[in-house]
Amino acid sequence: MSQEKPIRVLVAGLGTMGRSHALAYHNNPGFEIVGLVNRSTPELEPALQGYTVHPDFATALAELKPDLCSINTYSDSHADYAVAAFEAGCHVFVEKPLATTVADAERVVAAAEKAGRKLVIGYILRHHPSWTKLIEEARKLGPPYVFRMNLNQQSSGPTWATHKSLMRTTSPIVDCGVHYVDVMCQITDARAVEVRGMGLRLSDEIAADMYNYGQLQVLFEDGSVGWYEAGWGPMISETAFFVKDVMSPKGAVSIVMDPNAKSDDIDTHTKTSVIRLHTAETGPDGKFIRPDQDMRMTGEPGHQELCDLEQAFMLRAIREDLNLDRHMADAVASLRICLAADESVRTGQPVRL
Repeated sequence: MSQEKPIRVLVAGLGTMGRSHALAYHNNPGFEIVGLVNRSTPELEPALQGYTVHPDFATALAELKPDLCSINTYSDSHADYAVAAFEAGCHVFVEKPLATTVADAERVVAAAEKAGRKLVIGYILRHHPSWTKLIEEARKLGPPYVFRMNLNQQSSGPTWATHKSLMRTTSPIVDCGVHYVDVMCQITDARAVEVRGMGLRLSDEIAADMYNYGQLQVLFEDGSVGWYEAGWGPMISETAFFVKDVMSPKGAVSIVMDPNAKSDDIDTHTKTSVIRLHTAETGPDGKFIRPDQDMRMTGEPGHQELCDLEQAFMLRAIREDLNLDRHMADAVASLRICLAADESVRTGQPVRL
């Protein structure tokens, strides 16, 4: 790869994820950053301070003519920016969620296929060796499954300000939920058939029609069921804020979190500490045959290393012409489930898929 011409990349959006992806491109010789895009001029890490920050995406796209657009802006601009990039002949990396409607997500996929360019969506857990192990062990157990997952974040100061900005367009169960619903879908392979959601506005600092606590329930065609919970804000409890648990008739596989972990620490959202495997099989005396097995996940990648892995995959997808049909279909499927949950929150009715 090092002997090939670097992929010229335009990075749009310089929040937490955008800066991390920009650093990944900066440190990977397979990429060359041709420009950054942000409406304001943020304080950047020293490694990024040499790049020009452009205020307008469309203008930068037309003038710089990149090979790849990395879209890390607020969710409501993802689809339009991605389609514009494809129409300009670019490959696209876009942070999750892919769009704010299923129709827009499908429009982006169609644009990628029409342009013959690569579309990678920022499902960071797909690049994490420990989460890959969790999915592998859960699949060995076999369906039907019970999925119990949450990621609540007790946020204050700048983190709460970021969450309030995100909630101008996207609820917590959509923004974070797509990750964990995607994990459920990878484990079961079955189609989701019904989604139920509920939510509550716990702060006057967000819009009257938005909620900062939400929970979804999803029913799958193979009988599997799951729930996901997400809450953001200074009022959110840190008790059991991180639950990642999969059960089946044959046993369970779970992430055991460090009890000292904090919910607003971005590395906490991906690190697994220990994967515990429980086998349900009992002997003639009715007692368990095997003790629970704890798999300690040493040497786990941190947040920046995971972003590095994501962009290394982006480079491979382009260089090796990887088939991303399943990747794109899965992104649309998980978004469809989370948006159905959001619809259910607002209507009070379950949604059949």
